[in-house]
Amino acid sequence: MRTAATRTGRPGAIALCLLAYVVAGLVAGWTARAVGTSHPLMVAAAADLAATAAVFAFSLAFDNSSFYDPYWSVAPVALALYWIGTAGAGVRGPRQGMVLALVVCWAIRLTWNWLRGWTGLEHEDWRYRDLRAQSGRAYWLVSFVGIHLLPTVVVFLGCLGVYVAVGAGTRPLGLLDAVAAVVTAGAIGLEATADQQLRRFRATARSGQTLATGLWAWSRHPNYLGETSFWWGLFLFGLAADPGRWWTIAGPLTITLMFVFVSIPMIDRRMLARRPDYADLVRRIPALMPWPR
Repeated sequence: MRTAATRTGRPGAIALCLLAYVVAGLVAGWTARAVGTSHPLMVAAAADLAATAAVFAFSLAFDNSSFYDPYWSVAPVALALYWIGTAGAGVRGPRQGMVLALVVCWAIRLTWNWLRGWTGLEHEDWRYRDLRAQSGRAYWLVSFVGIHLLPTVVVFLGCLGVYVAVGAGTRPLGLLDAVAAVVTAGAIGLEATADQQLRRFRATARSGQTLATGLWAWSRHPNYLGETSFWWGLFLFGLAADPGRWWTIAGPLTITLMFVFVSIPMIDRRMLARRPDYADLVRRIPALMPWPR
């Protein structure tokens, strides 16, 4: 199937990916109507899982788990719109607009960044290729659980702050909303700048070189710093809307731990094996949060 699929070229691959997400949206909508509860969190969770299963079906059919890659940035927009639709107006209105605008900006930028790097169905994230080599015949079970299902759960936890901010919380706008807006917008800008610096570096760097200027001189993974900060900003919005729902901290905390203990070590091991200068950068530059050394 992989050989036949790669013949579609990049435009055909993008069309197939778009079709996968249209189907996933339809499956999510049907699931939302079919579940036997009206609680917005439960309905959204069921629809989210169903949509993930639909995207996985395309990953399996075309032997490429990267069909799932845009889900990380697409799902929060759908969840936010659903929760806004199920909430009343009133004091939520201004906060709803602010949170939705920031989530949409983040989603567009992150999806576009992925799209620019995805060359078609012959391209699959290197992490998935490594898992394929390590897991053998169990790969598709590993793919469903580790590449599709687990990230969906993690992102849903991260969106709990969005649920409170746009749907469940009722407190009027305050100083904490301003702080949340600065953190969230700053995180989007930080991630965008880091990605742009990396793209420019790759266009001119010699083989074996590692970027260690700009934001990358302060953090080995400033794009990840921006990503984790974004979810903390959404948590602050939820806290501003209803301080009693502090338990939504489970979302940004889980995402931060995932990056610190899974994503960053995985990339660092790969870079240490491929870049002779990377060991020196590990000694000199913090992995995520900049601090004086």
